Amino acid sequence: MTEKKNRILEKIAREHGTPVFIIDHEKIRQNYREFKEKLPDVQAYFAVKANSNPEIVKTMYDLGASFDVASLPEFMLVHDNIKHLSEKERQDFIWEKIIYANTIKPAEVLANLNEYKILVTFDNVEELRKIKKHAPDVGLVLRIRVPNTGSMVELSSKFGVHPGEAVDLIAEALDLGLGIEGISFHVGSQCNNFDNYSQALNFAYSIFKEAELRNYQIGFIDKDGKRKKILDIGGGFPVKYTPDVKSFSSLSEILNSEIKRLFPNGDIQVVAEPGRFMVATACTLVTKIIGKAVRDGKTCYYLDDGVYHTFSGQVFDHQHYPLHSIKRGEKKVCATFGPTCDAFDTISLADELPEDLQIDDLLYAENIGAYTIASTTYFNGFPPPKVVHLNK
Repeated sequence: MTEKKNRILEKIAREHGTPVFIIDHEKIRQNYREFKEKLPDVQAYFAVKANSNPEIVKTMYDLGASFDVASLPEFMLVHDNIKHLSEKERQDFIWEKIIYANTIKPAEVLANLNEYKILVTFDNVEELRKIKKHAPDVGLVLRIRVPNTGSMVELSSKFGVHPGEAVDLIAEALDLGLGIEGISFHVGSQCNNFDNYSQALNFAYSIFKEAELRNYQIGFIDKDGKRKKILDIGGGFPVKYTPDVKSFSSLSEILNSEIKRLFPNGDIQVVAEPGRFMVATACTLVTKIIGKAVRDGKTCYYLDDGVYHTFSGQVFDHQHYPLHSIKRGEKKVCATFGPTCDAFDTISLADELPEDLQIDDLLYAENIGAYTIASTTYFNGFPPPKVVHLNK
């Protein structure tokens, strides 16, 4: 299998040059199917920020996915796929299958969003007042602060109202004449501590219960005329970058059990925002050695991609992407650097690679689809990698 894969990577590199970022759409489809199979009662909103490549968005749309967007350009990227629908179909899709899950929105963005009558999240009273003024027709989902312990990227320091203040904020929204559709939370990206989810679900249950005791009407009327509340459990679903990462299967068992226990009446519509889970394992980067030196007794390879480009995930996502050589050879600890004129552009000081590789030899990194090319830059004049699609 490795030999076959290497031949494919070499062929693509010959045809397109390097660096080249390869997206396997069949793997995206497999990941989506796995998510739906393991969490059948959860509506999957693909978090576009993980990888906003338009072809990925199109594949997710064709699969029937919903979408989590966090900016107006991301919303318009999704909207491009529904332009052909009738006005009513378009509006139904936006309401039922898109959530604007950034709690802070500029006034001009809110004014633009208002015409689409979209779901948006909020977590403070200033945002409520802004929404009342600029976007009174949107639907509101309250984001609460929950534990992020053990997650690779924590989010609770920036987003979410304290659970103890949540119902008072709901009251503020209702007093302003705004409707609350439900509650959302996020346990942190690449969560390896599943207790975060259990605690967050219990917080949400308590808030719904207190709002009910205070006679606050939360939710929307579904097609069957029943009132339903949205429970958005966010993202954080782990990808097995390394063997010590807990399995999605064990998390899905916990989630299914806890949701059934806490919300047995069927009056909750559960949604989630998987981003990394859908795209991380679907992408491979092929890069070329453009320079070689020995420094302090260690072989150093200089590559045509680095941390200002696809390896930006090492900085912003706290994730490491081990490099592999297409050529075989006895492996030694080597250093790998990016192409820019900055010592910060260090990919690794401890990649295990053959030390007899030469300039123009190819290396590749797998599982590099999430929060990588999405945050690439043009620093030092070096452009992002070329993108090649497989199995579209």
